[in-house]
Amino acid sequence: MLEIGSLIEGKYKILNKIGQGGMSVVYLAMNEKANKQWAVKEIRKDGMKDFEVVKQGLVVETDMLKKLSHPNLPSIVDIIDEEDTFLIVMDYIQGNPLSKSLDEFGAQSQDNVINWAKQLCDVLGYLHTRTPAIIYRDMKPANIMLKPNGDVTLIDFGTAREFKEKNIADTTCLGTIGYAAPEQFGGMGQTDARTDIYCLGATLYHLVTGCSPCEPPYEIKPITQINPNLSSGLEKIILKCTQRNPEDRYQSAAELKYDLEHISEIDDVYIKKQKRVVKLFLSTLILTVTFAIASVWGYVSAESLKKANYDFILKNAVNYEDYYKAILTDPTVIEAYIKLSEFLLEDGELSAEDASVINKIRLGIDQRDENGKSIGTVNVLEELKSKNENGYIEVCDSFGNAFFNYIKNDKYRNSAEWFEDTKDDKPINQIYCDISECLKGIDKYQNSKVSQSGKEYDEYKKLWQKLLLLKEKINSIDSQHTVDVKINAGTVIVDVINDNAVKFLEVASNVEIKDLLNKVELSVKSINQANIENRVNSLVSKIATAKAKIDSVK
Repeated sequence: MLEIGSLIEGKYKILNKIGQGGMSVVYLAMNEKANKQWAVKEIRKDGMKDFEVVKQGLVVETDMLKKLSHPNLPSIVDIIDEEDTFLIVMDYIQGNPLSKSLDEFGAQSQDNVINWAKQLCDVLGYLHTRTPAIIYRDMKPANIMLKPNGDVTLIDFGTAREFKEKNIADTTCLGTIGYAAPEQFGGMGQTDARTDIYCLGATLYHLVTGCSPCEPPYEIKPITQINPNLSSGLEKIILKCTQRNPEDRYQSAAELKYDLEHISEIDDVYIKKQKRVVKLFLSTLILTVTFAIASVWGYVSAESLKKANYDFILKNAVNYEDYYKAILTDPTVIEAYIKLSEFLLEDGELSAEDASVINKIRLGIDQRDENGKSIGTVNVLEELKSKNENGYIEVCDSFGNAFFNYIKNDKYRNSAEWFEDTKDDKPINQIYCDISECLKGIDKYQNSKVSQSGKEYDEYKKLWQKLLLLKEKINSIDSQHTVDVKINAGTVIVDVINDNAVKFLEVASNVEIKDLLNKVELSVKSINQANIENRVNSLVSKIATAKAKIDSVK
């Protein structure tokens, strides 16, 4: 064992022991030069069978974590491989595992559990969208650290694996019985994202009821049978997560998070209230249809009825669900999509919740029968694209611009997902997609523990070329384009230069960069249109800031 007060590698001073498992001891250490605390996990060879096998598993785990960067995941900062011991230096996570909260206090607050579940959906969504996808496979309270600020961190990646698309089944069966999905132990094929959905559902069940799924009677019962005060909406979510057949579960962490964020809407009390609203709506609709039938001498075609229904819903829409209903009534008409975008932007910004409402359309809108029961999701965009391709392009462009102009964070990546299918008809959107890809590449190499300076330089070089191309597009914008497009393009150029001034000076000269900024300034100042003076002045101010930043770099 490491000695308290000893110095590892000349920089990590061991302060005290903070944990011990079957094959490892965890210490709190201080890097005195950096004035930062770290956790040091020690695995000793002494008395351990198959040490090399264990060590190889740890190498896989640490290599995997070194590639990741997420606020709900720990970071690996150092690996020390000595003759008789293996040390892993990682983030020190203050707090305690949720298993300790269960031991001390039993069932946890429903609101807290839902909040933790949303954070865990975020981190699972991040893992599942890596290339290749990473399947965690061991979600349980003991592997979730609760920090003092209420946030959670997912730890222990010993059973995680990268998803291999051509694999028929996993080579090993790993996980914790009770929390693990059937396919982890029953030879039902390889584990995938839906496996983690099951494990999370079993974990939520334990947290909110206090009943462990790995203790008698070894089952996950409806949670309202254990505590009638719990939400029936949360009960439905947990039961859907823990279906034996992966096809019957949530198919992604994003889909699960969406229901968690709208849990009141799938609660039985809410559904009963909605039934009354639906009955009133149907009564009104019947009267409307009856009047329409009378006005056209008793004959209205099926298409006319659908149009009347569509118009009625759209005219009386008061929330995003009403716009969803209109879209489901006729997915091939673009008016409801456009009106939804305008409705979400009424307050002048696109919040994270608003963004999820738009992205839900890409995932598929949930369709329900008159009793509020889900009858499956409808891929409305696929139907729109197949029957109204021009309308599909207009809708994608509208949603892309909503993200591009009104969301605060990561606008390039969010908008690029919608611009992707519009770039053949709107070439400027192709450049925005290319800029997004360059920024993704830059992030990838910046977050890498291994030096990638050459590749990073290539990405900045490509990014600089895209800005030059975008400036040429500004010059070609004519009267058929809006002034917004021209100002937006100029703003993109200036913002990207402001954010990457130092790196751009490695791929272009001071004179070249300032020349591009001068051309953007001249272009926007030449716009002769009322009511845009503030936007032009704001962009000119940003250009001055960018020039000063370029000049300040030595």
